[in-house]
Amino acid sequence: MIDLRLSESSCFCVSPKPNVVYHADWGSKEEKRWCARATLGTVGNCTAFAPKLVDNLGSLIGQLRMEAGETGCALAGFDLPIGVPAFYAKRAGIASFRTLLKRLGHRKWKGFYSVCDKPDQISVHRPFYPKDKFKGRRKDDLFRGRGVSSLEPLLRRCERGGNGHKQACCLFWTLGGNQVGKAAVIGWRDVLAPALRNGGAVSLWPYDGPLPSLFVPGSVVVAETYPAECYGWFPNDPLGSKRNQDDRKKFGTSLLRWSGAEKVTLEDGLRKEIHAGFSQGDDAFDAVVGLFGMLKVCLSQRSPGEPNEPIIREIEGWILGRES
Repeated sequence: MIDLRLSESSCFCVSPKPNVVYHADWGSKEEKRWCARATLGTVGNCTAFAPKLVDNLGSLIGQLRMEAGETGCALAGFDLPIGVPAFYAKRAGIASFRTLLKRLGHRKWKGFYSVCDKPDQISVHRPFYPKDKFKGRRKDDLFRGRGVSSLEPLLRRCERGGNGHKQACCLFWTLGGNQVGKAAVIGWRDVLAPALRNGGAVSLWPYDGPLPSLFVPGSVVVAETYPAECYGWFPNDPLGSKRNQDDRKKFGTSLLRWSGAEKVTLEDGLRKEIHAGFSQGDDAFDAVVGLFGMLKVCLSQRSPGEPNEPIIREIEGWILGRES
């Protein structure tokens, strides 16, 4: 559909292309949810825009579809888990995450999004714990509620670490700085599940097929992202700490260098933010880094990366661009 210029370093074929690319650095609080977007033209031109706060969660997918138009399509990346661990799926009788997502919040899954207050409330139909920062809440409680003695069975394969990656936090744990449970609840409940139930042309990667096959006119393709995954994709200026503005500014030289080499036009507001080291903070920074990582995939400089295994494509999902 869209023919984009390939750089000399291109080594993967991902065609056709979306004409709108959107990335959201997700969080459980409104002020922690930032997004950035880019448009891809028919003659290889690409324009990236300044980050802003995410708004109107219920209409987000619909807005992207309208922006892409009837003949275009959008690729939307969300920094939150899009899938469940295989061990949990087996216990809960889940054969398809896509089907599960549409059912959550209804019938036997009615209490799914209600975070448990006490360990004895934990079940396959109500898996998130704990609700508040009460003294004595431990991950051991979560393990016992699942019938396991360690964290690993409660992690998806892409969360288990190794090969240079850190082990992620369990999807169902909701306390601490690296927890993702509350963000997943909001993203699934308020954005993804309603979009799937409304019957629009929404595809989930990798569940609905290889990435290029999902880029069809009028569609929005949703993928899981992880901005920290992308830091090493711009290796000339390694990131020190994303929470340090000077470190973000230094890393920004790699973003500027890459965008210049690939003839990606930076809107004035975005260019100023990169030069300033992202004065709005590390969430805005991650929104842009994640966007640039998605553009690398769209420009065929990096493979989408999903393993060709049924458990990944049906239950657990994958992080866009992570090598399998």
